[in-house]
Amino acid sequence: MPTVAPYGTWTSPFTARHLAEAGIGLRAPHRRGGSVFWLEGRPAEAGRTVPVCRDADGTVRDRLPAGWDVRGRVHEYGGGDIAHLADGFVFANGADQALYRVRGDDAPLALTAPGPDRYGDLTPDPRRGRLLAVRERHPAEGHGEPENTIVAVPLDGSAVTGAGGDGVTVLVAGDDFYAAPRPSPDGNRLAWIAWNHPDMPWDATELRVAAVDGAGALGAPHRVAGGPGESVVSPVWLDDGRLVFVSDRSGWWSLYVWDGVAGREPRPVLKEPAAGAEFARPLWVLGNRDVVPAGASTLVTAFTCDGLWRLGIVDVDTGRFDTVDLPYTMIDELSVDGGRVTFLGAGPAEVLVVATLDLATRALSVERRAAAPVDSGYVSIPRPIRFPTGEGEGGEAVAHAFYYPPANRDYIGPRGEKPPLIVRSHGGPTAAAGTGFTPKIQYWTSRGFAVVDVNYRGSTGYGRAYRDALKGAWGIADVADCVAAARHLAAEGLVDPQRLIITGSSAGGYTTLCAVTFHDTFRAGASHYGISDLESLATDTHKFEARYLDSLVGPYPQRRDLYVARSPIHAVARLAVPMVFFQGLQDKVVPPDQARLMVEAVEAKGLPVAYVTFPEERHGFRRAESITAALEGELYFYGRVFGFTPADPLVPIPIRNLG
Repeated sequence: MPTVAPYGTWTSPFTARHLAEAGIGLRAPHRRGGSVFWLEGRPAEAGRTVPVCRDADGTVRDRLPAGWDVRGRVHEYGGGDIAHLADGFVFANGADQALYRVRGDDAPLALTAPGPDRYGDLTPDPRRGRLLAVRERHPAEGHGEPENTIVAVPLDGSAVTGAGGDGVTVLVAGDDFYAAPRPSPDGNRLAWIAWNHPDMPWDATELRVAAVDGAGALGAPHRVAGGPGESVVSPVWLDDGRLVFVSDRSGWWSLYVWDGVAGREPRPVLKEPAAGAEFARPLWVLGNRDVVPAGASTLVTAFTCDGLWRLGIVDVDTGRFDTVDLPYTMIDELSVDGGRVTFLGAGPAEVLVVATLDLATRALSVERRAAAPVDSGYVSIPRPIRFPTGEGEGGEAVAHAFYYPPANRDYIGPRGEKPPLIVRSHGGPTAAAGTGFTPKIQYWTSRGFAVVDVNYRGSTGYGRAYRDALKGAWGIADVADCVAAARHLAAEGLVDPQRLIITGSSAGGYTTLCAVTFHDTFRAGASHYGISDLESLATDTHKFEARYLDSLVGPYPQRRDLYVARSPIHAVARLAVPMVFFQGLQDKVVPPDQARLMVEAVEAKGLPVAYVTFPEERHGFRRAESITAALEGELYFYGRVFGFTPADPLVPIPIRNLG
């Protein structure tokens, strides 16, 4: 029989240290012949990322020794920081941001010199023995905006060892941002994505193509698609020279194909649009692979409907679209070779894996798990919910979320008691919450908390109109949706209205701070490297997001009034609940002052407040000790604030103004 115990005090197998040390990050799977490669982020090794290979005979081995870390930092978020060659791979090294080539078991060979340059979206150009990349060159003196270009890097190391210049050739320049340099199969053309301030890549981009001459130089570019109000992403070439891409010109990110003839318009790939489906993610990181060719006219693609991701197979010639039933609701980063697709997958009770699907037999195998399989008796399965929220175009708006009830087979709550609710506000804010197994959610639900993961207006995966509903309304619509989610669940009798908590990271931290400052729904909040001062963010952030707030809030400084009015730091007098803050001191996206100033203001008001800093962390915590301290610190804080004693042996964190 389950033990009756107050919510929040249940013993859970998901300890913070276990989650931090036993789990690893997985990304960038790649299939070549009988071998499968992937990147592992290892919190137990100070968060470094290691390339790993499973050979055809089943042998698993690291491809780089200790001291090397695969991590590019273009746009600060990186992406596309490894490229596979016939005899090895090229990677961007975290410590110096230089590119290195590895052949077989040889030591890494430097392809570029350490310095102000960062590289991402690495793409081989095998016909010319070079690597294509997006380069972000930072001013040596540290002042001014970085310059982004598409470059060609020799694979023989001559860019470092040769005389007269750095040996890296600039192919494309003049726009603020670039992504996805993709050479055609015959090497005679190059496709790429470009966009400019103030647009973000989910607002407006252009897909361009140019001829490549015998010397590797580009001719005049031709715009294939995109422009104001159209986001184009994920270009991939077919063997016959046709170019497939994803565009939201219909209001949904969907598939299009261009036949390669200048002047001809692209056509939709699907004969019948997949209702409510989107075939792309927001381009926060470079190197997205949601669409990959798998034959002369076949595509394998990941797509999402109502926040659930699936795998699809598309025939470009006929427009036929088939879906594959898999145990995953999160699918990402596809790689196809030899009739098999390797990808990242996760489900509500399925930990993140590198998996391979045989496209002919539909046989599924797992190459690597991020953690050991979980006991379903301690797993909360999310339920998608829709609920009314603030005003939208044409009347009352509707928002989306995933609700996780408390789940622990060993415990039940006391009769008549409702669980506390944690409202999660995702980052971005142009991003989305999914339903892949999330240890940090199960950490809470297995202890007796309910959790709701909110896809507020502005989230992706629900069409362009829903994504654009946050334009001019950041700090208002997203906050209203989080408040509405909490009130909806309380009205349904599922949670305790007196123990409503909100938490979020980065942009989600801003939503959290707005919710506790401008509304009276929540009784506590946790901000993980969250934004408290929009004006400071607008004037002190990196290039990629330097004009992001133009659309989310308004142009700065012309609408400085909005920035001040929506910044929690200027309205601390209205905040009346305990707060805990977690901050990396090396964060360049949301500088530490954003947290420090808010902490000082909350403390001066006499409210309970805790401030936990991590000197070695940047934007997001990668080290095991940081992940552990943040989870346990948050649980300790809630226990003190709401008067319960967690079962875990927690290290206390200093809480100021708590009697």
